[in-house]
Amino acid sequence: MKNENYDVLNVDDGRHVKMWTKGVPVEDVAKKQLANTAKMPFIYKHIAVMPDVHLGKGSTIGSVIPTLGAVIPAAVGVDIGCGMMAAKTTLTANDLPDNLSALRSAIERAIPHGMSPKTRGYRGRDEGSWNTPPAAVDVAWGQLKDEFDAICLKTPKLKTTNNYRHLGTLGSGNHFVEVCLDEVGFVWFMLHSGSRGVGNAIGTHFIELAKKDMRTHFINLPDQDLAYLAEGTQHYNDYIQAVSWAQKFARTNRDVMMHNLIAAVRTVITKPFETHVEAVNCHHNYVQKEHHFGKDVLITRKGAVSARPGELGIIPGSMGAKSFIVRGKGNPDSFNSCSHGAGRTMSRTEAKRRYTIDDQIKATEGVECRKDENVIDEIPMAYKDIDAVMHAQRDLVDVVHILKQVVCVKG
Repeated sequence: MKNENYDVLNVDDGRHVKMWTKGVPVEDVAKKQLANTAKMPFIYKHIAVMPDVHLGKGSTIGSVIPTLGAVIPAAVGVDIGCGMMAAKTTLTANDLPDNLSALRSAIERAIPHGMSPKTRGYRGRDEGSWNTPPAAVDVAWGQLKDEFDAICLKTPKLKTTNNYRHLGTLGSGNHFVEVCLDEVGFVWFMLHSGSRGVGNAIGTHFIELAKKDMRTHFINLPDQDLAYLAEGTQHYNDYIQAVSWAQKFARTNRDVMMHNLIAAVRTVITKPFETHVEAVNCHHNYVQKEHHFGKDVLITRKGAVSARPGELGIIPGSMGAKSFIVRGKGNPDSFNSCSHGAGRTMSRTEAKRRYTIDDQIKATEGVECRKDENVIDEIPMAYKDIDAVMHAQRDLVDVVHILKQVVCVKG
């Protein structure tokens, strides 16, 4: 079965899979994983696959999974609500200092990042850096606390997670903060992060509960990470409440970081400027109820972005490539979705084995960023060609702006 814009993977005893991957390589192991997911009895209509698709845990990253009567916690994952935020400013390239190192340093001081003890979150006053959260953190946590307390009554161990302490922090891995220039020279601020420690704890807890439910009811699965929670059960209801809260936390986390990022830039660039001239804050790891093909269904986007008609979204490239602000076309076959980035072509371990610091320096030329062995796993060559990814989904989104980073702070 062929289509002009997507290929179809037919699955025996399962729903078919529509793949917007023309011109983009897809691993055989990812196709196998997609087929396993498509065999789940509660999949609605079909699975939609984005061009950045690659192997994930349980389900592939870069897939859109519609379900009726059940949810797969591992498909949502443990970085619940991970996503992007971008804001255009009235600054232009000419307003940036010639040497961008001071700008990067100011951002690194303002936003806790990485995994060292002093940068995992806000700590006590006697424990070094980040000892006093900005006022924005307290205000934001006040809007989240009551619902979190209610969730903790059902799942008490969540109370001792990094929740308040991680609000307004970046994390590690592929999370980042960037200063970018668009196609006409306007400055944008962009960042990528999610629900941090508390989201990880929520995801992990319910993934294990789902696996336990499968064992209790003797349900065999093609992959244990496809363990699901059935609608109408207490575990399902508790998960939907907790995952929805984690998604609020993630969005708020990005709001707080953007607030602190703007304040940090103002300490280096004294010229008055406005921000949020155009702003986008979108998840790409999440689940929510939506209406498609005549039914209300749960849509899990595991590494995919909502692209309803006219809706703005963000598709980042790697730390040495372009990123895109896009406007959704509302393609029903994709469940109104698009890719969430370029997508990895190799594991972090393989990237570190294959490339050197010199390779990283060359690949990130012109970008003020870390260029040491600890970020080689994020080297641009570890990702798919972003231009090919964008071409493969040209019937899903229109490009509104093309951004090129000039400063990148990695977690």
